[in-house]
Amino acid sequence: MTYTPPTAEQLFLLKHIVGIDELSGHNRFADATPDVVEAIVEGAAVFAAGEFAPLNRIGDTVGAKWTPNGVKMPEGFHAAYRAYVEGGWGTLAGPAEHGGQGLPLSLATVVMEDLGSANMGFSLIMMLTPGAVEALKHHGSAELQRTWLPKLVTGEWNGTMNLTEPQAGSDVGALKTRAVPRGDGTYSIAGQKIFITFGEHDLTDNIVHLVLARLPDAPAGTRGISLFLVPKFRLRPDGAPGEANDVRCVSIEHKLGIHASPTCVMSYGDEGDCIGWLIGEENAGMRAMFTMMNNARLNVGLQGVSIAERATQASVAYAQQRVQGVREGAPVPIIEHPDVRRMLLRMKALTQAARALTYYTAGLTDRASLGDAAAKARADLLTPLVKAYGTDVGVEVASLGVQVHGGMGYIEETGAAQHYRDARIAPIYEGTNGIQAADLVARKLGLESGEVLRRLIAEMRNDCVDETGLASFLNDCELASEALMTASADDRLAPSYPFLTMLSVAVAGWLMKRQLAAAEGQENQFTFLAMKRSAARFYLDQLVPEAAGLLSAATGKAEMLYAIPAEAFSA
Repeated sequence: MTYTPPTAEQLFLLKHIVGIDELSGHNRFADATPDVVEAIVEGAAVFAAGEFAPLNRIGDTVGAKWTPNGVKMPEGFHAAYRAYVEGGWGTLAGPAEHGGQGLPLSLATVVMEDLGSANMGFSLIMMLTPGAVEALKHHGSAELQRTWLPKLVTGEWNGTMNLTEPQAGSDVGALKTRAVPRGDGTYSIAGQKIFITFGEHDLTDNIVHLVLARLPDAPAGTRGISLFLVPKFRLRPDGAPGEANDVRCVSIEHKLGIHASPTCVMSYGDEGDCIGWLIGEENAGMRAMFTMMNNARLNVGLQGVSIAERATQASVAYAQQRVQGVREGAPVPIIEHPDVRRMLLRMKALTQAARALTYYTAGLTDRASLGDAAAKARADLLTPLVKAYGTDVGVEVASLGVQVHGGMGYIEETGAAQHYRDARIAPIYEGTNGIQAADLVARKLGLESGEVLRRLIAEMRNDCVDETGLASFLNDCELASEALMTASADDRLAPSYPFLTMLSVAVAGWLMKRQLAAAEGQENQFTFLAMKRSAARFYLDQLVPEAAGLLSAATGKAEMLYAIPAEAFSA
């Protein structure tokens, strides 16, 4: 089926949730005028639907292929990627001093959403590069920035994130990759990394790997980790890729979904000739890597929105066309049946709510880049919510999409199954959603001794005095959060996931309430605003009360989980 980017929805959120007009009042974002914003939103829609969407099926059925000479991408991908680079789509939020346009991240978020909806697997090559740019911008030396940022900003070269190793999994502190000083300011890198997205491919003429490694005699655990820039090819004096850098992709994974994205096992220094450059200080790699990871987590949450939008559009189209059953004596398409409408409206409401949460946090990140400390603190608080709730929504909506299609949803030709398969990875990578929940209760609740969350709840409560269900739910969230702040470590972690869901729904509900207010009195775009009001009311009247039922789980104790020994789970 075709994909039509939701430009009216995106422009509505940029105006009423992001506050793009207020952002453009700052000198740094002065170019984000209303006509520029609209042109970018409309242009990104045309590009994504025309260049990326037609490749979605071949990406799934053919996918990336490993060969002894490197990973080969399917037909059509090379031309589409060149068009992405030549169109300047990767430069929107890039630093102007290195070839970027310096526009708000929230505007670039629209482009990433469209590309992810059009072709999620393919879009992953664009997902990590902005994070690599951020890591280098904040932690790299001036020389590294001059050498590598211009090509990363344009997308001529892509960036990767190398954390995970076979024996370590999510325990980054257990990594074994080694970095040994060479005496000239560079380091010899040796080790293996797994699950590296677009670690090898034939779309660009160089790949810039950001690799975590351990120096000799470094402290144990995460305190002894450093970050290195390790290119596929070293550069000649003129800046062009030259000699191979002893970096190899030894295999790619055979996955449930995102087949257009090569997930690579990377080997560094097999011949003892892999050179890396230190990013930041020695043994301070996690701080630099978290700059990249936080950017990636926002983009992964956005992937949930992307796939939810695509699955919803496919389901609506099918429900409008599939005639089955009778109402009032006449055959009708299934969209006329109450339960199908329930599923479709749930899909719409969840997608719009998760999008609002993601765009809102992107807008906070823009304000943080202007020096707004309160915005930065709130963005830090909301980042695990964006990643976890956005991806949970993506999986739920894609699953509902299969259900709306009925038996045809289980058949590959309709595309509904691909949406579900593609979506399922997102709650796992870039820090599983359980890790996001742990981060929320262990680190983010305590920001400014809890005042960051208290200020957010107070603002939401002030806006929702006339929305009694949501106001009551905010009281539940406050009760749970205060209990968690004083609980033992295990008693914080045990209920962390239901609490994250509660808080996500509360913030998303608040943003849906704000959209209801913005839609009041507007008579233009009647069909769009009618759906906006219906989706918002469905979220507030059905999904908020549903999440309120999580209060007991969100204040539960760890004792229940450890009442039996581990071996009893095999009984």
